[in-house]
Amino acid sequence: MDLAGLRVVKAVADTGSVSRAAEALNCVQSNVTARVKRLEEDLGVDLFLRLSRGMEPTPAGRVLAGYADRVLRLVAQARDAVAEAAGRGGRLAVGSMESTAAVRLPPILARFHRDHPDVELTIAPGPTETLLAEVLAGRLDGAFVGGAVEHPDLIARRIFDEELVLAEPAAGLTTDSARRTLIVFGRACAYRGRAEMAMREAGRVPFRVMEFGALDAILGCVGAGMGVTVMPRSVVERDPWRELLAARPLPDALARMPTQFVRRADSIETGSLRAFLAAVSDGAPVNDAIGGATGSPTSRAGLNGLSAAC
Repeated sequence: MDLAGLRVVKAVADTGSVSRAAEALNCVQSNVTARVKRLEEDLGVDLFLRLSRGMEPTPAGRVLAGYADRVLRLVAQARDAVAEAAGRGGRLAVGSMESTAAVRLPPILARFHRDHPDVELTIAPGPTETLLAEVLAGRLDGAFVGGAVEHPDLIARRIFDEELVLAEPAAGLTTDSARRTLIVFGRACAYRGRAEMAMREAGRVPFRVMEFGALDAILGCVGAGMGVTVMPRSVVERDPWRELLAARPLPDALARMPTQFVRRADSIETGSLRAFLAAVSDGAPVNDAIGGATGSPTSRAGLNGLSAAC
């Protein structure tokens, strides 16, 4: 059993087939098959069920894949820690909701890059549910997500609260169809659940949903009079949308949405991550700073199925 074998086990477990695992590992299928067979002989158990539609981990295979995930993450963290200690900077992969990345992160990232130019920082945009899965899988060191989050393997740090508003075209809605059309991200977005509740509470039922994968596409379609959306006020009132959109207040129960930074509870807080979190704390909005949030900065997060869904 070595790191190469663990990478193969994890890849096959994650992808469900030898061919997809080989593609992910950039090697030939025969190498993947040979590695799995060698490990099975070494451990004396079958790690995968060979099915017509692919490979499925046995109970023993799921156990080994879990250990492989943890070992490989620790190895990656060790490499980054050694690089930091040697003065070569480090690597940091952070996920973010697109709205947060567009409005809140630029000054934070500018400050962090100025103070830590040697750190290789990657920002991965995505909806909340996807980002939570990426953090849990160890592919992201942490992520900015929306809503309450509860999971035993995650730690959450509440950064600020967004005020959600109903965004409509500044020129007004000219048709009942547009009034009953909700333009949003996919179901993995935290704001979408609030948007659907807002439509119901406003009596705009039945309503239809149009899904887009980009923030500017959603706001552009709303500005063109195609429908409405729910977004943070900080997004709606920035240029160029402040001239095209009107922000209507939502009921208090729907309007307040916390943005939290989540990471794995068992992850090592590297120097790069500590520096990034310090930059985030310094850059949090004054009126919504961490100090005004409930709970400690390192409290266990909580996964609320309704609100943890961008």
